[in-house]
Amino acid sequence: MALKITLKPYERMIIDGAVVTNSNTKCELFIENNVPILRQKDIMSAEDADSPARRIYFAIQLMYIDEQNLALHHKTYWHLVQDFIQAAPSIWRLIDKISDHILRSQYYQALKLTRNLIEYEKEVITRAQEFA
Repeated sequence: MALKITLKPYERMIIDGAVVTNSNTKCELFIENNVPILRQKDIMSAEDADSPARRIYFAIQLMYIDEQNLALHHKTYWHLVQDFIQAAPSIWRLIDKISDHILRSQYYQALKLTRNLIEYEKEVITRAQEFA
C-alpha cells in the first residue's frame, strides 16, 4: 500500500535524500516503496541546530537521510548524548529510549522522541533564566 502525501504550495520535503519542492499548487504524491521521508516541518537545517538537543536531532536526521555516512553520524550522536547526560543526568530515560530506536535503525521514531528532548531543554533554559 502506497503512502499518500499531500504537499502545500511551495512545501519542501526530503525523499530518500533528495530535496523536493512543490510548485505553487497543492500536490498529492504516492510513495510506493519504503524510503526515508521527512516533511518540511520535520527538517532541521544545520544553522537551526543551535543547542545540544537540537544538535542531537540533527545528527539523527542525518542518520535517517544520509545512509552513506551512517557511521560518522552515529559517532556524532553518541558523543552528543554523552555530553547531554553529563549536563542533565535526569533525562537519561528519554535518551535511552531514543538510543534504543537508533540501535534498531528506527530513525524516524527516534526523531519524534527527540522533539521531547528539545522541549525539555527549552523548559530547563526558561527556568534557569527565571532564576538569573
